[in-house]
Amino acid sequence: MSMLAVNRVVKSREVTLPAPIMGLNKKDPVSAMQPLFAIEMDNYIPLDSKVELRSGYTVYSTLGTQGKIVKTLAAYHYPSHNAMFAVYNGKIWDVSTKPSEPEDLGVTLTEDYCQTVQYKNYLYFMNGVEQPQAYYIDGNGDAHIGAWGFSATGLTDTKIVSGSVSKEFLWFVEKGTLKAWYAATAGSISGTLNAFDLAQVSKWGGELMAVVNWTIDGGTGIDDYTGFITSEGEVFVYSGSNPNDASNWTLKGSYKISKPIGYRCTMKYQGDIVIICQDGYFPMSKALAASNAGDSIVAFSDNIRGLVINRTSTNSWRQGWQPVIYNKKGYGIFNVPVGEQFEQHVINVATGAWCRFTGIRAFCWCLFDGNIYFGGDDGVFQFDNGYSDNGIEIEGVVEQAYNDFSSSALKKISLLNPRTASSAPYSLLVYVNMDYRERKEKFFTSVGYSNGTKWNTRQWAASWDLKGVYWSADKANDINSGWIMHSAAGVKASVVFKTKTRGLLVGWYETGIRYEQGTGIV
Repeated sequence: MSMLAVNRVVKSREVTLPAPIMGLNKKDPVSAMQPLFAIEMDNYIPLDSKVELRSGYTVYSTLGTQGKIVKTLAAYHYPSHNAMFAVYNGKIWDVSTKPSEPEDLGVTLTEDYCQTVQYKNYLYFMNGVEQPQAYYIDGNGDAHIGAWGFSATGLTDTKIVSGSVSKEFLWFVEKGTLKAWYAATAGSISGTLNAFDLAQVSKWGGELMAVVNWTIDGGTGIDDYTGFITSEGEVFVYSGSNPNDASNWTLKGSYKISKPIGYRCTMKYQGDIVIICQDGYFPMSKALAASNAGDSIVAFSDNIRGLVINRTSTNSWRQGWQPVIYNKKGYGIFNVPVGEQFEQHVINVATGAWCRFTGIRAFCWCLFDGNIYFGGDDGVFQFDNGYSDNGIEIEGVVEQAYNDFSSSALKKISLLNPRTASSAPYSLLVYVNMDYRERKEKFFTSVGYSNGTKWNTRQWAASWDLKGVYWSADKANDINSGWIMHSAAGVKASVVFKTKTRGLLVGWYETGIRYEQGTGIV
């Protein structure tokens, strides 16, 4: 009897997959996405060599229990007198001197959604429905707040909705018009205003949304321009230092971008201006240089274009859109209203990688004394403070791009090794989706220290849920590494990494994957 030869070729292979440090991708099709991108990345931040769970927030100042919302936060900086103010329930509150006992400044407003600008020792509050208010410190160090002190023929001052500073002039926007109003004399903090009506140059109409000071390198040195942005996406750029002098005030160009969103649509960053528009977040330096300024390739947000358009298409009329740069951690935050809730689109400004924050109900943001705060329900909250959302677990989700490991052959994945570091032992849920068949498995909660099943304390065949593996890291601060039994088959694999934690920091560096490849493996 002849014996059949036994094929003893080793089928098991191993690959190490770096964490998706290129961040969230909502532009490319899932089938063509590079491996270091993520299909989903919620509450994890892409860094240089890992993705890391975001920090949480705590209550900073409680303003009441009336079910109202802090819609405006403003920082005031003056020698020996820094302060932060919150607009809540029709009043302006000083929440910085004694956060536990905020001070009512004695101003009554009918609209809490205000824009602010500081010039010299004056901080102006403007909401487009009532006369602007000005807070200031006098020469004796005493604080005052009252009417803004400007007037002009033909101006309805209750329509002043925002302001800015350019070329030592205070500029104000009149709501519902294409008029900007500027101080008649450079450096003035009160007195007469002159009108600058853009209706004479506008081709698209609409209303003025913002006035900005734009600093660029024109090739022969640094140039400062004054920019005017309308609701229809027209941008007018003027050079010169004195709008009262025709020989020193020239229209350099007019441009068309997509429509900006809200009166808080701009953010100054390293001399440039970033604008929240209906199809992305655009730096002016790139948008205005493009032959088609609406082309997504010039957007700050190109990699999350699909997500941005989805949100702007149904939420552009809602209050709460706002950009802010948080230099302490090196990322930019774009606050986005989604229905009655909020999310934040977050960019690592050093790498350009994106992620999304969820679970933060923020109506406005403010930087104050190096820290970052947001206004929410009945109070002010300090972000980047602790590792829970005011005592609630942070839900982190990362779904990495699909990967065929350079082979179109069938594969059976049997082991996973997520290599992570944490400030304390914790539990995670890790599994793979195969061939675009996505499963949404439930979180496994960790509060403080691990409470799941540790590696090597349970038999491999002891009823694991093979849709996902619950694993507890048994070391804090060091790299946690250990192989976990898993079972999935297909051609392309996507690693899903989920945590629900309170009180600890988690970083994910890479994942080891062991699999068999070929025919007859399933």
